[in-house]
Amino acid sequence: MKSWSRAVLVCMLVHVIREVLSGGHPYIVPTVGQVWPKPQMHVSQTSTLSISPDQFTFTVTDETCPLLQRALDRYLAIMFPANKLSTARHAGRVSGKALTSFQIRLMAACEGAPYLHMDEHYEIKIDSPDEPGVGSIVAVSVWGILRGLESLSQLLIPAGDGTYFVYATQIMDFPRFSHRGFMIDTARHFLPMNKIKEMLDLMSMNKYNVLHWHIVDDQSFPYVSDVYPDLSTMGAWDSNRVYTSADIADIVSYATDRGIRVIPEFDTPGHTRSWGDGQPDLLTECYTNGSPNGLYGPIDPSKETTYDFLKALFTEVTSRFPDHYLHLGGDEVPFACWISSPSISEFMVQQNITTYSGLESYYIARLLDIVANLPTANGYMVWQEVFDNNVTLASDTVVHIWKGSGDDLENELSDVTAAGFSTLLSSCWYLNYISYGTDWHPYYECDPQNFNGTEAQKSLVVGGEACMWGEWVDRTNLIARTWPRASVVAERLWSDASVNSTSEAAPRLEEMRCRLLNRGYDAEPLGWGYCDADL
Repeated sequence: MKSWSRAVLVCMLVHVIREVLSGGHPYIVPTVGQVWPKPQMHVSQTSTLSISPDQFTFTVTDETCPLLQRALDRYLAIMFPANKLSTARHAGRVSGKALTSFQIRLMAACEGAPYLHMDEHYEIKIDSPDEPGVGSIVAVSVWGILRGLESLSQLLIPAGDGTYFVYATQIMDFPRFSHRGFMIDTARHFLPMNKIKEMLDLMSMNKYNVLHWHIVDDQSFPYVSDVYPDLSTMGAWDSNRVYTSADIADIVSYATDRGIRVIPEFDTPGHTRSWGDGQPDLLTECYTNGSPNGLYGPIDPSKETTYDFLKALFTEVTSRFPDHYLHLGGDEVPFACWISSPSISEFMVQQNITTYSGLESYYIARLLDIVANLPTANGYMVWQEVFDNNVTLASDTVVHIWKGSGDDLENELSDVTAAGFSTLLSSCWYLNYISYGTDWHPYYECDPQNFNGTEAQKSLVVGGEACMWGEWVDRTNLIARTWPRASVVAERLWSDASVNSTSEAAPRLEEMRCRLLNRGYDAEPLGWGYCDADL
């Protein structure tokens, strides 16, 4: 037995007290066989069924859906991983009844691509009185089947001898919000293709359905354009850290198979320094004392060539990203360079524009008109500044709220929805901000509909997004820094509003973290303890 000094013991005691007083949990015993995010309705019995992987099969009512067939193959590998050692922790609970076949009932035609407001309802029945010894997933859409398959995979419990068991169960489930997104940033640090796919796998395991791809920014322009090849040639970190049209098609296809939309963000007129090297005369030339100083600011809104460029670029972008929506940014535009430019001042006089926020609004209005009239008839998402600056927006615009807290945030949500616009919330879910100790509770306590407004207003909140900005994040720490903290946001966006207790969620979240570890992902610890997959 170790001989601890009084100082060490006092230090340990203080640490435990701090954890408890702050709502933390120094050691959490994980649940077993609980589904994350928590379903809308989940009833389990005490009786169990045994499953032998080599005798288990899926049967499908519609065998003409390739996406579904690929999902079934994928989930067989997830449910019954090869070369995984099972522990005997849960041995001895298996009844004599075996579950050898699981019916997959797709009730409508197979859809080819996910979309906003797609139907993700599903129902799971295992050993119901009507169908003893049988398991089934029923859904109207293939997207509901995907969510049901993930839930089924989480219900299985290793029996310790290479087999599994599952409790007799009935689940009826659907998401609270239709847009459950995660934002990655590939401009501050390049993310390899395999890491983006790893994120998509983890997103699907947590029932996210949107990858918001902040693909370019001041620091680099890794998007390879066929129309303007110099944008990446001159603006990317180097020729290896880019995304070609084939790469984008690969990511979109990989995401589609998992029921995830891919929405790219090309943020303008600010955040565009990397654009300037590959597209001369696009950015505003900055002046000091009436002379150019060699610096450049936001996109120059005074030149017609700017809008010709934007039309050609976004025509190409929308041909590669099939989702109805583009994210057009519009945040954090610095005015200093515009203020210094004689040509900008002259243009403002000609256009009777009296403020620089008005100049920004002029640019954004032109851009939105271009995107709305592209051949693909795209809709758009914008950061909240665009709404705050009173830019005229199309009725199907989605306003993305990222600023504020408390009353300021609630007032913004109320104002945007009162104006009739759909909205997303990210303000409370910037996961790139990290702190020591238990930091997930505020994420869990944030509710996108927590503001004063009518039911009609609250119905305009289509969901939210967790964000992982890349200033201090690259392939080495993306997964651990994101998960399982992003799992918390996933549950807030999927489960009923009444599911909001951190103490009730903690053991289930611990199980989810252990589950991700067991599946091979380096999800960081939530507190003291261990998972079977630690070794």
